[in-house]
Amino acid sequence: MNKAILAPIFLGVLACWSAISVIAEDRSLFFTWEITSGTIFPLGVPQEGILINGQFPGPTIEAITNDNIVVNVINKLDDKFLITWSGVKQRRTSWQDGVIGTNCPIPPNSNWTYKFQLKDQIGTYTYFPSTKIHKAAGGFGALNIAQRSVISIPYPAPDGEFTLLIGDWYKPNHKVLRRLLDVGKSLPLPDALLINGQKDFAVFTGEAGKTYKFRVSNVGLATSINFQIQDHSLKLIEVEGAHTLQETYKSLDIHVGQSMTFLVTLDKSAGDYYIFASSRFIKTNLTTIATLRYSGSNRKASGQLPIDPTIDLDWSMKQARTFRLNLTANAARPNPQGSFHYGTIPVMRTLLLANSKSIVNGKLRYAVNGISHINPSTPLKLADYFNLPGVFDLNTIKDVPSSGSLVKLGTSVIGFALHDFAEIIFQNNENTIQSWHLDGSSFYVVGFGNGIWTPDVRNTYNLVDGITRYTVQVYPKSWTTILVSLDNKGMWNLRSAIWENRYLGQELYMRVWNNEQSLYTETNIPLNALFCGKAKHLPKF
Repeated sequence: MNKAILAPIFLGVLACWSAISVIAEDRSLFFTWEITSGTIFPLGVPQEGILINGQFPGPTIEAITNDNIVVNVINKLDDKFLITWSGVKQRRTSWQDGVIGTNCPIPPNSNWTYKFQLKDQIGTYTYFPSTKIHKAAGGFGALNIAQRSVISIPYPAPDGEFTLLIGDWYKPNHKVLRRLLDVGKSLPLPDALLINGQKDFAVFTGEAGKTYKFRVSNVGLATSINFQIQDHSLKLIEVEGAHTLQETYKSLDIHVGQSMTFLVTLDKSAGDYYIFASSRFIKTNLTTIATLRYSGSNRKASGQLPIDPTIDLDWSMKQARTFRLNLTANAARPNPQGSFHYGTIPVMRTLLLANSKSIVNGKLRYAVNGISHINPSTPLKLADYFNLPGVFDLNTIKDVPSSGSLVKLGTSVIGFALHDFAEIIFQNNENTIQSWHLDGSSFYVVGFGNGIWTPDVRNTYNLVDGITRYTVQVYPKSWTTILVSLDNKGMWNLRSAIWENRYLGQELYMRVWNNEQSLYTETNIPLNALFCGKAKHLPKF
């Protein structure tokens, strides 16, 4: 056959193959989720729970890097409702973030469809309700992102994997808990810890000699946990979308909102072994167990339960410093994680964010730099997009704490230019552990320390291989520093993952903006966007 004819045929076949490859790797996954109230029995007695398609916890989304996720949420509750996708960066799509500052909540007996891409992400994530205190009743689940077939992983492929959602649990339902907060009281101590919605019941079965990936997330409201498996080592391989140096641990602290992934080899004699989670840094010691079962086991787990370092802050902080980024590993792309030299980038702005607790107008409130955040009836994202006046300004909250101790109510928004590189110091002046989450970006954790942060401690920062993650703990009477490249345009929530603190004002928003209207930096407002507040009467598309 003529070479001139062969060439276009070959190119055509190549183009078709390329198109098929793109489709195979960038799939669209469609889900319809009906949100209902139902009776659940996590502690052996009936409780009101929030179910997704009748399930508690909700269904696990198993995805691949760059998958497009489409979730039609049908709200059958008697409350307005939203789901947020914790750790999903929402590249160019802050419209889909699912928090009060970006979205109007879904009214009862109506629906709204989320559409977003898992752009350039791998790892272990969760989703949960962001409205009111619905998370206390369920509505949460796992979202796992596997690597594309063309991307190698820095460890032998495991023989299987397990997903564990661990968190504290309360006997009172979410409405009772919300009323406590609304009248100015604190939440009580949790009643229990659960693993996948169960206490002391779940079983995970594997074969002797094989290695399994454990994806573990803390989906609780308030309680840090310590996790371990009887007589087995935990080889840490990933933290919130970043491959780590593969250190081996006997137990791991996992704080509220955090996720970790590790490998466990079943290298002991056949039998059952305790999977053990216990509370950290609270007065009451809560524990829950599950079972790691070797196939064919006829021996129940026995022996003394592991002893956890319940109140040892220094132990926990030292462990946190050992989490390091694997600089030679690929993540979602073939280039090594360490190719972004964050430690050499000049810091363009520093935020020193101090949390506090106070009584305002006779009610308990939490604050950041003296401002206790209140959500306006108009989502900040809508107000910004349509230039609606009187919803927020960029002067309410300052970059550093004020000298006075007076706490004020306000809507906290800090303005950044797109591609700003920021240093954020979380100063915890309380006697309780804090946990901070940022939507829209991962950040580098560069330092922990006791006492009051001072500029001198910058000499102690890890500017080479700090782990990237989206939720970080701040120990009592201590500080934590992160560095973040704000390269994702949008209105992003920076909040306490401790639900009482967040509900009562310990959060703010970061407006990452430039004046260029381009689909390369941000998508247009979705055609199905819900309008409320001052935007309620704006014309629809």
